[in-house]
Amino acid sequence: MRPDIVIVMTDQQRAGFTRRSGYPVDTMPFVDRLAAAGTDFTQAYTSAPACVPARTSLLTGRFPSAHQVRQNSTPAHARFAGDLVDVLRAAEYQLHFAGKPHMPRGAGDFDTYNGPYFHTRGPERDEQEKAFDRWLERLDHGVSEEPTPYELRCQLPYRITSDALAAVDEADPDKPGLFWVSYPEPHNPYQVPEPYFSMVAPDNVPDRITGPEGAEAKGGSYAWLRRLQDEKRPGYDGGWRRYAANYLGMLRLLDDQIQRLHEGLAKRTRPRLTIVLADHGDYVGEYGLQRKGAGLSEFLMRIPLIVAGDGVATQRRDEPVSIVDILPTICEAVGQPLPEGVQGRSLLPLAHGEEAPEAEFSSIIAEQGFGGRARDVTDRPPLHFSYDGPTFDELNTVTQSGSARMLRSGRWKLIVHADLAGELYDVDADPAELDNLFENEQHLAVRARLLHQLARWQARLTDDLPTGAYVPLRLEHNWRWAHSTTPTSREN
Repeated sequence: MRPDIVIVMTDQQRAGFTRRSGYPVDTMPFVDRLAAAGTDFTQAYTSAPACVPARTSLLTGRFPSAHQVRQNSTPAHARFAGDLVDVLRAAEYQLHFAGKPHMPRGAGDFDTYNGPYFHTRGPERDEQEKAFDRWLERLDHGVSEEPTPYELRCQLPYRITSDALAAVDEADPDKPGLFWVSYPEPHNPYQVPEPYFSMVAPDNVPDRITGPEGAEAKGGSYAWLRRLQDEKRPGYDGGWRRYAANYLGMLRLLDDQIQRLHEGLAKRTRPRLTIVLADHGDYVGEYGLQRKGAGLSEFLMRIPLIVAGDGVATQRRDEPVSIVDILPTICEAVGQPLPEGVQGRSLLPLAHGEEAPEAEFSSIIAEQGFGGRARDVTDRPPLHFSYDGPTFDELNTVTQSGSARMLRSGRWKLIVHADLAGELYDVDADPAELDNLFENEQHLAVRARLLHQLARWQARLTDDLPTGAYVPLRLEHNWRWAHSTTPTSREN
């Protein structure tokens, strides 16, 4: 019997912020239990640290340079031969979506579509919900210093979960379904009602790794964004612990709604494959920054990824995997071929406990940037918002300028830019990525090995669309390097 597919997606959820992953605050006890009962991919990465490029990668199984959506304003221009909607339609699935889309697909592509929800608004059913949404807008994507003065039922995750459960009730029990639930949180604005607001007192928020001095040490877009935020909201970093406390409370609120969703789905008797993940991370105060925007740091690039359900092994896996791998995984789970041009790999054998080929799963790549040339830290180009006043968008002409590729392999991270110096970090020893070892003579062999791996990835990600007269050699699970003899050790 073909399984129901459940995708639970959060927005801007930083990996490593649950007790199971080692964080000292118990933010998501239900999600931790779900992870403990399934496969927890502890080294999962986004394809790009921005919503629409990452979500388009999930939908298409393609990296941004292939699907061509490299900024949030261009989802209509996505390039692909077939995507998740096409695959599941071909498999005669009913398709249900609730929440934040931020992707090329819209209402007409689903059997039920409850949305769009964004970060300050959604479909409004009564005056309380309308009032709450206006209150959210007045926060201007900032941090609330007080508990949210509206009932829990007004919160977007609660409303989205209610919509999703209504779709579950209406769904045909004899037909497999996709239930895609996409929460806008814990993305800014950072607000939460009681009891979540008081879950962690600001003074009890765990220390960050680095503050504003880290942004200045990094320079470039980090320093530019830090200075812009301080110019627009002077002294904002002094309240970073309140921001972090709200963020932790939002995670617990989300956890309660994910549990509510899971319990509602239990009324369906079909097998189920559940995938829980985020599109990208959040600084949560690191570098003296809020939200996202600058660079390819682990705080933004690593994402939670859990696969649970019938036939899934109980395990932790530390292979580097990607949001791009979700579509191939679902294709294999429902018995459908990969659409042309898919670049991701099926994780289903890994989720079933099979051994991962070292050559295939020794590294992962990600991307950032638009326009080729990186802006200077002193630049003041026209933006899509004013330099005056407190309003800003961290994704902008400066922070998204340039072109960068990231490779993660074992303890090492390599970043190569089109027109900036290279970066090499030992992330285990230097989690804030402040000690650049790219030119360090003691690490030339590591650099050479990672550059070779990056070059192989770049060759692998050459776009095969449009298809022509040539017939591609299809590989099982889309594992192109499963039988490679090229050394790709993740050790020193």
